[in-house]
Amino acid sequence: MTPEEISTLPYRENAGVILINKDNLIFAGKRIDNPGNAWQMPQGGVDKGEDVREAALRELEEETGVSRDLVTIEAETADWLTYELPHDLIPTLWKGKYRGQKQRWYVMRFHGEDSNVDIQKDHPEFSEWAWMTPDALVEHIVPFKRDIYVALFDEFATVLRG
Repeated sequence: MTPEEISTLPYRENAGVILINKDNLIFAGKRIDNPGNAWQMPQGGVDKGEDVREAALRELEEETGVSRDLVTIEAETADWLTYELPHDLIPTLWKGKYRGQKQRWYVMRFHGEDSNVDIQKDHPEFSEWAWMTPDALVEHIVPFKRDIYVALFDEFATVLRG
Protein backbone atom coordinates (compact mmCIF):
# COMPACT_ATOMS: atom_id res chain seq x y z
CA MET A 1 0.00 0.00 0.00
CA THR A 2 1.21 3.49 -0.76
CA PRO A 3 1.43 6.20 1.91
CA GLU A 4 -1.40 8.01 0.10
CA GLU A 5 -3.64 4.93 0.28
CA ILE A 6 -2.80 4.43 3.95
CA SER A 7 -3.62 8.05 4.79
CA THR A 8 -7.23 7.50 3.62
CA LEU A 9 -7.82 4.51 5.91
CA PRO A 10 -9.85 4.99 9.11
CA TYR A 11 -8.74 4.23 12.67
CA ARG A 12 -10.07 1.14 14.42
CA GLU A 13 -12.01 1.93 17.63
CA ASN A 14 -10.34 0.36 20.64
CA ALA A 15 -10.80 0.28 24.42
CA GLY A 16 -7.88 -0.11 26.82
CA VAL A 17 -7.51 -0.81 30.52
CA ILE A 18 -4.90 0.40 32.98
CA LEU A 19 -5.46 -2.15 35.75
CA ILE A 20 -3.88 -1.04 39.04
CA ASN A 21 -3.32 -3.28 42.04
CA LYS A 22 -3.16 -2.33 45.74
CA ASP A 23 0.52 -1.41 45.36
CA ASN A 24 -0.26 0.96 42.45
CA LEU A 25 1.47 -1.34 39.97
CA ILE A 26 -0.05 -1.91 36.54
CA PHE A 27 -1.02 -5.20 34.92
CA ALA A 28 1.09 -6.03 31.85
CA GLY A 29 0.88 -9.04 29.59
CA LYS A 30 3.58 -10.36 27.29
CA ARG A 31 2.10 -10.61 23.78
CA ILE A 32 1.83 -14.21 22.66
CA ASP A 33 2.01 -13.23 18.97
CA ASN A 34 5.22 -11.20 19.17
CA PRO A 35 8.58 -13.01 19.10
CA GLY A 36 10.21 -10.12 20.94
CA ASN A 37 9.80 -8.96 24.50
CA ALA A 38 6.59 -6.98 23.85
CA TRP A 39 4.39 -6.28 26.85
CA GLN A 40 1.17 -4.27 26.95
CA MET A 41 -1.93 -3.50 28.94
CA PRO A 42 -5.28 -5.16 28.10
CA GLN A 43 -6.97 -3.60 25.09
CA GLY A 44 -9.16 -4.58 22.20
CA GLY A 45 -11.61 -3.58 19.52
CA VAL A 46 -14.99 -2.07 20.18
CA ASP A 47 -17.75 -4.13 18.57
CA LYS A 48 -20.31 -2.39 16.35
CA GLY A 49 -22.93 -0.75 18.59
CA GLU A 50 -20.99 -1.54 21.78
CA ASP A 51 -20.44 1.09 24.46
CA VAL A 52 -16.70 1.80 24.83
CA ARG A 53 -16.73 1.37 28.63
CA GLU A 54 -18.48 -1.99 28.22
CA ALA A 55 -15.88 -2.97 25.62
CA ALA A 56 -13.11 -2.16 28.11
CA LEU A 57 -14.71 -4.34 30.80
CA ARG A 58 -15.28 -7.16 28.27
CA GLU A 59 -11.69 -7.00 27.00
CA LEU A 60 -10.37 -7.02 30.56
CA GLU A 61 -12.24 -10.23 31.34
CA GLU A 62 -11.43 -11.87 27.99
CA GLU A 63 -7.70 -11.19 28.26
CA THR A 64 -7.07 -11.46 32.01
CA GLY A 65 -9.98 -13.38 33.53
CA VAL A 66 -10.63 -10.40 35.86
CA SER A 67 -14.38 -9.88 36.12
CA ARG A 68 -16.09 -6.51 36.42
CA ASP A 69 -17.09 -7.15 40.05
CA LEU A 70 -13.37 -7.10 40.96
CA VAL A 71 -12.70 -3.60 39.60
CA THR A 72 -13.72 0.00 40.11
CA ILE A 73 -13.37 2.46 37.25
CA GLU A 74 -11.46 5.45 38.61
CA ALA A 75 -10.79 7.52 35.48
CA GLU A 76 -11.00 7.59 31.71
CA THR A 77 -9.22 9.51 28.99
CA ALA A 78 -10.72 12.88 28.17
CA ASP A 79 -10.63 12.13 24.46
CA TRP A 80 -9.65 9.50 21.91
CA LEU A 81 -5.91 8.86 21.55
CA THR A 82 -4.60 7.66 18.19
CA TYR A 83 -1.56 5.83 16.92
CA GLU A 84 -0.42 4.81 13.45
CA LEU A 85 0.67 1.27 12.62
CA PRO A 86 4.03 0.80 10.92
CA HIS A 87 3.32 0.74 7.16
CA ASP A 88 4.61 -2.84 6.79
CA LEU A 89 1.99 -4.12 9.28
CA ILE A 90 -1.04 -2.43 7.71
CA PRO A 91 -1.66 -4.93 4.87
CA THR A 92 -1.56 -7.92 7.23
CA LEU A 93 -3.18 -6.58 10.42
CA TRP A 94 -6.99 -6.32 10.26
CA LYS A 95 -6.79 -7.17 6.53
CA GLY A 96 -5.51 -3.71 5.63
CA LYS A 97 -8.74 -1.96 6.69
CA TYR A 98 -7.20 0.41 9.27
CA ARG A 99 -4.22 2.76 9.48
CA GLY A 100 -4.01 2.43 13.28
CA GLN A 101 -6.25 2.69 16.30
CA LYS A 102 -8.12 5.35 18.18
CA GLN A 103 -8.40 4.42 21.81
CA ARG A 104 -10.29 5.27 24.97
CA TRP A 105 -8.50 4.18 28.12
CA TYR A 106 -9.93 3.42 31.56
CA VAL A 107 -8.06 3.29 34.84
CA MET A 108 -9.47 0.42 36.89
CA ARG A 109 -8.60 -0.41 40.48
CA PHE A 110 -8.23 -4.17 41.02
CA HIS A 111 -9.81 -5.39 44.27
CA GLY A 112 -9.01 -9.07 43.78
CA GLU A 113 -6.04 -11.32 44.35
CA ASP A 114 -3.39 -12.46 41.87
CA SER A 115 -5.16 -15.83 41.81
CA ASN A 116 -8.13 -14.07 40.11
CA VAL A 117 -5.95 -13.41 37.04
CA ASP A 118 -6.20 -16.11 34.39
CA ILE A 119 -4.53 -15.53 31.02
CA GLN A 120 -4.98 -19.16 29.91
CA LYS A 121 -8.02 -18.49 27.70
CA ASP A 122 -9.44 -20.21 24.61
CA HIS A 123 -7.72 -17.56 22.47
CA PRO A 124 -4.97 -16.21 24.73
CA GLU A 125 -3.40 -12.81 24.06
CA PHE A 126 -0.59 -13.17 26.60
CA SER A 127 2.02 -15.83 27.36
CA GLU A 128 2.83 -14.40 30.81
CA TRP A 129 1.89 -11.47 32.98
CA ALA A 130 3.36 -9.24 35.68
CA TRP A 131 2.68 -6.12 37.72
CA MET A 132 4.88 -3.28 36.42
CA THR A 133 5.63 0.38 37.04
CA PRO A 134 4.66 2.88 34.35
CA ASP A 135 8.34 3.33 33.44
CA ALA A 136 8.81 -0.42 32.96
CA LEU A 137 5.74 -0.61 30.74
CA VAL A 138 6.95 2.28 28.56
CA GLU A 139 10.27 0.47 28.21
CA HIS A 140 8.62 -2.82 27.16
CA ILE A 141 5.84 -1.61 24.84
CA VAL A 142 6.32 -1.88 21.06
CA PRO A 143 7.82 1.41 19.80
CA PHE A 144 4.78 2.51 17.77
CA LYS A 145 2.60 2.51 20.93
CA ARG A 146 5.16 4.19 23.21
CA ASP A 147 3.82 7.75 22.80
CA ILE A 148 0.32 6.59 23.80
CA TYR A 149 1.66 5.00 26.99
CA VAL A 150 3.67 8.11 27.89
CA ALA A 151 0.58 10.28 27.33
CA LEU A 152 -1.59 7.96 29.43
CA PHE A 153 0.79 7.88 32.35
CA ASP A 154 1.12 11.68 32.22
CA GLU A 155 -2.66 12.19 32.09
CA PHE A 156 -3.29 9.77 34.97
CA ALA A 157 -0.20 10.50 37.10
CA THR A 158 -2.25 11.51 40.15
CA VAL A 159 -4.57 8.50 39.96
CA LEU A 160 -1.65 6.09 39.42
CA ARG A 161 0.02 7.26 42.63
CA GLY A 162 -3.08 6.26 44.55
